[in-house]
Amino acid sequence: DDHAPMESFWGSLKNELIHQTQYKTREEARDAIVEYVEVFYNRIRRHTKLGNISPAEALRNFKLMQEELV
Repeated sequence: DDHAPMESFWGSLKNELIHQTQYKTREEARDAIVEYVEVFYNRIRRHTKLGNISPAEALRNFKLMQEELV
């Protein structure tokens, strides 16, 4: 299924953030979602597709491998 990664993301967002908090305003909800995506999901959260490491760890590993090739 071509949409599986996006469906997985939306499921994570709903389960880990949206269903856990009640927001007073749309702006508060938007700010929380932006922080979740930009800080937690894209940098800290472990992803099974990356071998259960965070994107930040995957990037560090990639850079280390690149340095070893030089």
